[in-house]
Amino acid sequence: MSETPRQRRPRTRLYGRSKGKALRKRQAALIEALLPRLSLDLSQPSPSFARETHLEIGFGGGEHLIAAAAENPQVDFIGCEPFINGVAKLLARIEERGLANVRLHQGDAADVLDWLPDDSLGRVYLFYPDPWPKRRHRKRRFVARDNLDRLARVMHTGAELRFATDIDDYAAWTLARLRAHPAFAWRAQRADDWRTPWPGWTRTKYEAKAMADGRHPVYLTFVRAPR
Repeated sequence: MSETPRQRRPRTRLYGRSKGKALRKRQAALIEALLPRLSLDLSQPSPSFARETHLEIGFGGGEHLIAAAAENPQVDFIGCEPFINGVAKLLARIEERGLANVRLHQGDAADVLDWLPDDSLGRVYLFYPDPWPKRRHRKRRFVARDNLDRLARVMHTGAELRFATDIDDYAAWTLARLRAHPAFAWRAQRADDWRTPWPGWTRTKYEAKAMADGRHPVYLTFVRAPR
């Protein structure tokens, strides 16, 4: 089989840790038994998506993803997270809630974006990504032209990209790159549009810590423009 243009797309390198402290016995058991059942098989062709599908990139401890999936059983959710400890926490919550509308990828979200079919996502969440604050490391930020191109391909017209950060520089970086991309539009009209979280917002532990430290989150919403 010859390579498609999508398969030839340059790959980004995944930086940062993939594992922290040792997993507890139950967490290790969930990684062994439950994760394989919920994991996307990227070696197989991507299926057609019959239901509304949302993607969360870097779900951390899974607070937002688990709440969104529980509140919206009619929506299918895909969560991507390279950090195995975060995956283990989410698996425990999925098992406790008995959720059947979550699939996972323990690894780089760009791999999932390359695997997904065109026009398959109704919403994408990117909350508190690693800001890589050192100037020489900024090329590692997820918000980059190649990843925005990937998102543009898989998002429906009118689909939302929701982005949150407590780092002013990353907010400005993201706003500049999304506004420069022809596939996305920023619809904010007033300050409250980016100072106020979305309806039903679930505050994560990271956000609570950031606010306790005096950092103010920014909530940006971008809409996939018509093709």
